[in-house]
Amino acid sequence: MVSDNLKTFFKDLTSKRILIIGDVMIDAYMWGKVDRISPEAPVPVVTCTKQDNRLGGAANVAINIAAMGANPILCGIIGNDDKGTLFLKLMQDNHLSNAGICIVKGRKTTIKTRIIGGNQHLLRIDDETTQPLEGAEIVNFSQHLFDLINELKVDAIIFQDYDKGLLTPALINEVIHFANKKDIPVLVDPKKRNFHAYHGATLFKPNFKEFCEGLKVELSKENLQDVYTVAKDFLNSHNIKILLLTMSEKGVMICTTENFHHIPAHVRDIADVSGAGDTVISVATLGIACNLDLKEVAEVSNLSGGLVCEKVGVVPVDKAQLEREVRKYLH
Repeated sequence: MVSDNLKTFFKDLTSKRILIIGDVMIDAYMWGKVDRISPEAPVPVVTCTKQDNRLGGAANVAINIAAMGANPILCGIIGNDDKGTLFLKLMQDNHLSNAGICIVKGRKTTIKTRIIGGNQHLLRIDDETTQPLEGAEIVNFSQHLFDLINELKVDAIIFQDYDKGLLTPALINEVIHFANKKDIPVLVDPKKRNFHAYHGATLFKPNFKEFCEGLKVELSKENLQDVYTVAKDFLNSHNIKILLLTMSEKGVMICTTENFHHIPAHVRDIADVSGAGDTVISVATLGIACNLDLKEVAEVSNLSGGLVCEKVGVVPVDKAQLEREVRKYLH
């Protein structure tokens, strides 16, 4: 039987409002067929049959939050360029408010273009600026951000970091300090540049590779006790309550300074891992906001990440499908 907590979780998501702060971007796709190798170089020739533009980065987290039935507030920056205009149109198409989006003149709107032949991801092209936001730009964004938080009742805050320059240590520290005073949970999907900047956060969700690289340690997924020893030291030194470690084929591991749970992966036909981390942090945040116990947070997050890996491209979780999987596996 599914626990009462999980039943309530799926019913009550519509009341939750989640603030997402992070690097937003466009995920562009060129789909096509490959039937020959180029005579100019040993590379496949892709005959393009379809092009598609989707919201990506922190915006994909907002889409996942909305797909689960909750209310996302996306806060990020775009440029005053054609791609920025396209980004705002995509937000409108996805019924997302642009109240948290700031336009920075002269800055590129990030776009990642993926070339896909059949179901094979062949190449990605990134067009972006990663220079950290500074001066009046960061002051204006910070003020806008805190105005939003003060106006709205927020159930949780997500930092979705893609190392594109929006999140600075000073901004991170200000938000966490403010959220902790208001008892708002703060969850983090980190990248390398600010890995050690999230002192005082509620939950920290790196993948296994990011965790090892961030701490400059060599660990084996086979030795969970060693992983937990390092995880516990990290939590203590950074004053973080929970570590949710995604381990790809080994599932997920959720840790506090008192204990840990390891949730194995379910057998899947993996098509594309793009965006799985966005889905995991989204579902984990909603689990924390709905007061699921930590093992349930890990279990539901693990299922959600696996489901989106079965689909090509960056796609949000299907709430109805996830609910069916919860009834199937969590009994």
